[in-house]
Amino acid sequence: MMRKGPDSVLKVSICVLVVMGLLVISSCKQSEEEETLPTVQNQPEPNTSVVSMKTDKETPTPPPPPPPPTPPPPPEKVDEKVDPPPPKVTEKVTEAVSEYEKKPGWEPIQIELPKPMFVGTPQDTKVENLEKPRGKPRPPFYSPAGVKNVAFEKPVTSTDEEPIIGEIEMITDGDKEAADGSYVELGPLKQSVTVDLEAEYEIYAIVVWHYHKQALVYFDVVVQVASDPDFISNVTTVFNNDIDNSAGLGVGKDKHYTETSEGRLIEGKGVKARYVRLYSWGNNNNDLNHYIEVEVYGKQPG
Repeated sequence: MMRKGPDSVLKVSICVLVVMGLLVISSCKQSEEEETLPTVQNQPEPNTSVVSMKTDKETPTPPPPPPPPTPPPPPEKVDEKVDPPPPKVTEKVTEAVSEYEKKPGWEPIQIELPKPMFVGTPQDTKVENLEKPRGKPRPPFYSPAGVKNVAFEKPVTSTDEEPIIGEIEMITDGDKEAADGSYVELGPLKQSVTVDLEAEYEIYAIVVWHYHKQALVYFDVVVQVASDPDFISNVTTVFNNDIDNSAGLGVGKDKHYTETSEGRLIEGKGVKARYVRLYSWGNNNNDLNHYIEVEVYGKQPG
């Protein structure tokens, strides 16, 4: 067995020392690097909140969206013109075509109407020879200038000298309302009233109001004018709806009609007379006869 000499041992020791020195140097360098550059694990995490705040400061805030456009104001509402029905009204003069005669220089007569007492179209009363409701205001009636109501407060007589309700003179007092205390009630069957105009007039229109608080139809309505109170001379029949001559004044060609606040306008066509007589024979509700007002529109001749 070979024995190692001192030189060999020395060489081995030197080699070991060199290796150890190299290991020590390497270890020192590594420690210096670790002290100079900290590890990733030891670095603080980035502060995202700070970055966000910084970003908010650096980025300008966008302006708010513009408000929606203001819509244009609605057009002003124009009130519709509605003619309210007053308690009393004068018949309006319009340019509508009239069913009455209109001559050059003639003008519409002004008729003051009472308050309507019922609204709507009257029901069918099953009366023979009954005219249909007009459904609109009566057209203006034309006459020569100077025509007026010449029956106002003129004397009145009647075949029933003691009316059931009211007084005979109420028929020309100017009150055309259908309220209680404004009408005259005569007895049953055929009755008549006569107005004395106290002078001769050219008569262009006669307007009669029976009882218009209800939609009644009066029978055998006959209107005559004459120059004497006994109706013997110069007698003219201006209206007659007696279809069977039950009143003994001839068969009439006019129609029955329903009472309204307009009254019944009867054309006189300028006939000259002093007395006006009006007949009736009950109504479709009972046998009584009623009168509220009679107006005669005329002027003195010449």
